[in-house]
Amino acid sequence: MVSRPAAGGGRWVEVDPARLGRWLDTFAARHGGYAVDPVPGGLRVRAYDGELAELRTPPGAPDRPDLAGFLAEAGQPRRLALLLVRRGGTAVGVALGERLLVSKVHTGYVQGRTAAGGWSQHRFARRRDNQARAAAGDAADLAVRLLLPDIEQLAAVLGGGDRRSVEAVLADARLAPVRQRLDERFLDVPDPRLAVLQDAVRAARRVHIRLTAPAN
Repeated sequence: MVSRPAAGGGRWVEVDPARLGRWLDTFAARHGGYAVDPVPGGLRVRAYDGELAELRTPPGAPDRPDLAGFLAEAGQPRRLALLLVRRGGTAVGVALGERLLVSKVHTGYVQGRTAAGGWSQHRFARRRDNQARAAAGDAADLAVRLLLPDIEQLAAVLGGGDRRSVEAVLADARLAPVRQRLDERFLDVPDPRLAVLQDAVRAARRVHIRLTAPAN
């Protein structure tokens, strides 16, 4: 389980689908039972002591108004695509459940920012921009090759890494069908490698839960 602060108060926890039922049992034991209400994009679980858990529907899953349906849908092995981009590195994969069906990792080079001034700074900036455009083009080619052939079978596409770099790749006109399936969830990952892609598959399937304590 992953935990992090939530903007505006409370905290987010990320729970693997297989452990969600057990997590809810523990939540009930700690807070004295709960009531469930459907909300857009998930469920609101309100404990009797006022603790609130908002469950977000996982990528590619349909909204279900009942807890049993939500649990069943969260555990389904959907076909998800991942596009991870950071600097010159790209990882693209298609997974069914937690199993990678196809994947490719490409490592390029984009020069970091320089503190130099004057003419050198402009020259390095132009070189960096050229490298970034070339890296985005290579990443787009990779996404076209791996994602477009089975685009109709994808439940959702998730980006990760550096948001601006992902947006630059998806600006390629050929990837319009991929953009249409892009989920709002964005994965925070380090430089893309195969191990990072495998971890991202598991992260993409986790149920995000926002926990909010009752006001005093």
